[in-house]
Amino acid sequence: MNFTTYGLDIAKRVFQLYWVTHESGEIHNRKFGKQELLEFFAQREAGLIAIEACESAHWWRRKLMALEHEVKLIHAKFVRPFVQGNKTDAADAKAIWTAVRQPGMRMVAGKTEDQQALLALHRMRLSLIKFCTMQVNQLRGLLYEFGVTLKGGRQAGLSEIQQRMAELEEIVPGVLFEAVKEQLNRLDEIEADVKNIERRIKDWQKQQAACRKIAEIPGVGMLTATALVATMGEADSFKSGREFAAFVGLVPRQSGTGGKIKLLGISKRGDTYLRTLLIHGASELPPKNSLPRVTYN
Repeated sequence: MNFTTYGLDIAKRVFQLYWVTHESGEIHNRKFGKQELLEFFAQREAGLIAIEACESAHWWRRKLMALEHEVKLIHAKFVRPFVQGNKTDAADAKAIWTAVRQPGMRMVAGKTEDQQALLALHRMRLSLIKFCTMQVNQLRGLLYEFGVTLKGGRQAGLSEIQQRMAELEEIVPGVLFEAVKEQLNRLDEIEADVKNIERRIKDWQKQQAACRKIAEIPGVGMLTATALVATMGEADSFKSGREFAAFVGLVPRQSGTGGKIKLLGISKRGDTYLRTLLIHGASELPPKNSLPRVTYN
């Protein structure tokens, strides 16, 4: 039995599918609606479906795997070289079909619903912290217009504003002082939201044996352990730890010609958030020689 390969270009409402019938060699490049596409694959024999890794790709992967198809996700940068002519849905679907058939093509690791939900919590927490930092910096600048200087940093600046409210009431015009108090109340609510999200992340960590084991590594805490496990997806999709390090962008860039290879700074490819957590954790460690030797099975 021949194994049919499909190239699927996904979107919100319209989906383009490219495949070739083995028996006749007939080429198909059809447009489907969401429900129509699911019904189509429910009636087809098991095949290989390639999808460009983008929004909802992991959801489609789980849906189509439930219909007994094999699904592979390909990074957009590996699909782009195979697009012929203008970029259209039909051209993208054909390019995806071509890309997945290339020997040695690297695939994106699939994620479970729990892993995606955990990463969503990380993103929500990060956006709230960025908003708090932005608001504290704005307050620092506005108060400086009235001769009030604050310490640098989000937590230090926010704490100092709260401690100097009586002083600010005497210096800052009343209309602005009331707005500052309202802003501080909003920031307190956001800080509470951040703590609630961190509590949910910690609860998730307790249920994951891999997270608990990784958290034993010096410099790795709750945020790094959970983000690493969730971002990694299926660990067996990486051949080695070095390959995962390259995936996160922690390996040197290379530039070579004429047999001479020059190593540069780290590549900084992949997930910026996870790489930041790993680097921050490593920077907090004491010198290498003072660390206890730990062996992991």
